[in-house]
Order: sequence, then structure tokens, then C-alpha cells
Amino acid sequence: MKKLLLISFTIIVSSCSSVKKTEKALNTGNYDQAINIALNKLKTNKNKKGKQPYITMLEQAYAKVIDRDHNAITYLEKEGNPANLERIYNSYLTLRDRQERIKPLLPLYLIEEGRNADFYMRNYDQKIISTKDKLSEYLYSNAKNLLATAKRKTEYRAVYEDLIYLDKVTPNYKNTVEMIKEAHKKGTDFVRVTMRNNTNVVIPRRLESDLLNFGTYGLNNLWTVYHSRPQRAIKYDYAMEVDLREINISPEQIKERQLQKEKLVKDGWEYLLDENDEIVVDDKGEKVKVDKMVTVHCEYYEFTQFKAVNVIGNVLYKNLRTNQLLDAFPIASEHVFQHIYANYNGDKRALDDSLLGYLGARAVQFPSNEQMVYDSGEDIKNKLKNIITNYRFK
Repeated sequence: MKKLLLISFTIIVSSCSSVKKTEKALNTGNYDQAINIALNKLKTNKNKKGKQPYITMLEQAYAKVIDRDHNAITYLEKEGNPANLERIYNSYLTLRDRQERIKPLLPLYLIEEGRNADFYMRNYDQKIISTKDKLSEYLYSNAKNLLATAKRKTEYRAVYEDLIYLDKVTPNYKNTVEMIKEAHKKGTDFVRVTMRNNTNVVIPRRLESDLLNFGTYGLNNLWTVYHSRPQRAIKYDYAMEVDLREINISPEQIKERQLQKEKLVKDGWEYLLDENDEIVVDDKGEKVKVDKMVTVHCEYYEFTQFKAVNVIGNVLYKNLRTNQLLDAFPIASEHVFQHIYANYNGDKRALDDSLLGYLGARAVQFPSNEQMVYDSGEDIKNKLKNIITNYRFK
């Protein structure tokens, strides 16, 4: 019973809180917020007496908000500024969408007043179409003029955004798609990428190919395109140079360590003897058995094959228009080859579990210098990707 009362009290408090929130939104001019709360509450059991306050406030908020929107549209239309067309168009869409959300709930009956709540409904389709046509023409003419007079890439990017919005309002309007492509191309920074090997080590061709294959980097930058194979039709704005200065490869090494291990282990069982060397029996007359413990010894021989490569370089960004160095970032990568194998002499039960895994292994062939350099490529690639992703041309 107490639990039921608590649930009922919680529901009442929650309901009162929602009514107060709706009332506050209505009184402070946040009409759409009040409408949203009321609509959410009226989705279920709209005819319950407890839902009456929401119907009243929904009616009031809706009347006030459409009056406000109509007055704003009238003012903007009288002003006659084509720059207002977007606001007018969006206002008509809001008016239409708002009433479409209310329609499914109608009729909403006010019990005390003995009437259905009044919601002024209007067909805004013609207004929306008319305003959209004017807005599309304005956006198109404006973008066309800006596209013809733009000088800087930032200006082309602004035109691109306007054209994208136009294509959203009116898809395929005139030659908007072609203009979008033009604005995007002229607003894009094209970067020519080269690699220089200033080391005494030959870089594997497949490594160079992997590092310069930007299609595998997962880059998604709308305004920056990297080309490792320059195209004649493109005038490049910047150059990125991957300058490898040092490649240090260690000699092949085999390190050995020897361990002497001793451990007390269980080795079967034996009968428990007393001080007279006689077998001990329990209360049931059974002979008592105990674990037989012995000390075992083992010589453990472990071998570690080791080889490492260290690559050091810089990533340089240059402005091809001014031929100035913009930025330089150091890159360094190390790749280690390590293989462990072992054997033993004696009783391997004396060995720790951490050592047993190496007993089945055997020596392997060391990777070539070329393979070591290539294997370092994944780490270099990740560092290059990090530089490219975070770099912004000024």
C-alpha cells in the first residue's frame, strides 16, 4: 500500500512540475517550448481530466506564436529586402510544420468551457512555394555574382556553402550543381607530396608507395587534397615533403641467459611414518597417505634474437605561391624484431610457468634490412596521418 501511495505521489508531483514548466514557458514567451511540452503530454489519454491544463495552454501558446510569426513575416515582407527571404521562407515552414504536429490530436475538448479548443489552421503551401522561388532566384543570382568576383579560397568556400543551401532548398536549380563543383575546386587547397631519401639506406619501393598512397589514410577533408602524383591540370598551392634523414639499423644480436632453477615438487605419495618409522593409521584403521615431495633441479638456457631499425626525418610544408617554408614537423619511428626461444637440461618441473612457453620455440631467420625498414612503415604512416589530419593551412 505504501509503495502504491509513493508511486501515485510521484506521478502527481511530476504532473504538477510539467504543468508549471509549460506555464513558465508560456508566460516568458517561449511558446514553442510550451507547445512541445503540451503535445508530449497529450500524446496519450488526451481526454483525461488531468490533461485539461495542457489543452488550455496549448491553445494559448499556439495563438500567440502564430500571431507573432505572422507579424514578423508582414514586417519582413514590407521591408522589401531580398536578404529577408530566407527568414520568411523558414517562418512559413515553421508555421506549417507546427500545425501539422497538432492536427493528429484534434479535436481537443475543454470540459469546463464545453467546447473544442480553437486552433487557427491555414494552408501555407502557396506561400511556401512562392517564397521558395524568390529565395532560390536570389540565392542563385547572389552566388553567381560572388563566384565571378571571388579572389580568395575563403570566398569560394562561402559561395560553396550558399550553393549547397540552395541545392537543399531547390534541388538541381538551373546549373547549381556545376557551380557547386566550380566553387569547390577553386576553394580547395591542392598539396603536392614528395618524398626525399637523404639516408644511406635504400627505401623499399613498396614502402614509398604505401606512405604516399593517401587513399588508405582515411582522410576526409573537404578543402584539402593531397596528390603524390601531380596532375598537369592542377595548379598546386602547397607542397608537403617527407624528408627522411637517418635510417639506423642495428646488427643482428643473439643474447643468452642461463638460469639454475630448483623447486620442491610433488612426486607421488607415500605412507606417513611416525617417529618409530611405523605407518600411521587413522581412527578408521586406514593407513594415512601423504604427498611425496622431492627437490628437482633444472638448467634453463634462453636465447633472444634482436634487431632494430630507427627512422628519423621531417615533414615540411611549403607555400608554392611564395616559396616560403610554412612549418616543419619531426617524425621518428622505431621498429624492433625480437624472438625468444629456449631449451633446458634437467627436470623442467623446476621451471616457472613464465619460462615454459619458450621451450617449444626454435631459432628463426633474421629479417633483412629492407624488411625491417618496410616494417617500420606502419608507424611512420600513422604519424604522417596525425600530422596531415591536424594541420590547417592559414
